[in-house]
Amino acid sequence: MSSQPDLDRRIRAYYGGQFDEATRLTGRSAAGVVERERVREALAALLSPGSRVLDVGGGTGVHAAWLAGLGHDVTLVDPVPEHVAAAGRHGGFAAEVGDARALSAPDASVDAVLLLGPLYHLRSRADRLTALREAHRVLRPGGHVLAGAITRTVAAVDLVLAARFADLPPADLVRLLETGEVADDLVPGFPVAHLHTAEELHGEVADAGFDGVRVEGLEGPGSLALELVPATDDVVEAALLLARRAQGHPASADLAGHLLAVGTRPAA
Repeated sequence: MSSQPDLDRRIRAYYGGQFDEATRLTGRSAAGVVERERVREALAALLSPGSRVLDVGGGTGVHAAWLAGLGHDVTLVDPVPEHVAAAGRHGGFAAEVGDARALSAPDASVDAVLLLGPLYHLRSRADRLTALREAHRVLRPGGHVLAGAITRTVAAVDLVLAARFADLPPADLVRLLETGEVADDLVPGFPVAHLHTAEELHGEVADAGFDGVRVEGLEGPGSLALELVPATDDVVEAALLLARRAQGHPASADLAGHLLAVGTRPAA
């Protein structure tokens, strides 16, 4: 298993030159578009006009640009300098290099924090809780965190489909399913460190001090199929309808490719 400093270097190399994060959410497949739209639905339900939003691990600014276009005061933070440079070209919001575990924002200074990427790149529970507690620190009382994760069971099925089953090291696959830990060579290239269950993500957000935590699956139970089809309007609308209907069934969260936890900093 790589150490976290080694993972951090791999993250910067992967996103800085090997992978285009922007296209994942804007049309590479229907899955990314559905994920993006579901995040936007969650934000629209939570934010008041002119909210201050910190988009931590915000990549090239897909969500930040949309929020800024709605009139929110947005700052994007990302550890990858190339991401920050690309985000800065949008205009309309601030972008800076930073780490989710040590934010530069003052205490109680923002209305919402997005943590849509950091948690699955942090190997230890202690580091993930540090990132969540940093979000708690910078939030005003009553502010919201939206924390994303990659779903453990769906990722395991995806691995089995992508490789001959006999080529997967059994011990590594068992460890992934039992603990969420990802061996370095299990997912070639992608520097993923931890995969969550909905229950585990709920527990981490609650343990970081947030109230009213709820967890839902973003893409709904058809997420693996959505990775294989283009983002046509009819496919996206059908998938969004299914994902919304699935929200009322807690067991369905672990059938989506990505999880979203929403929690509130308690009022003072």
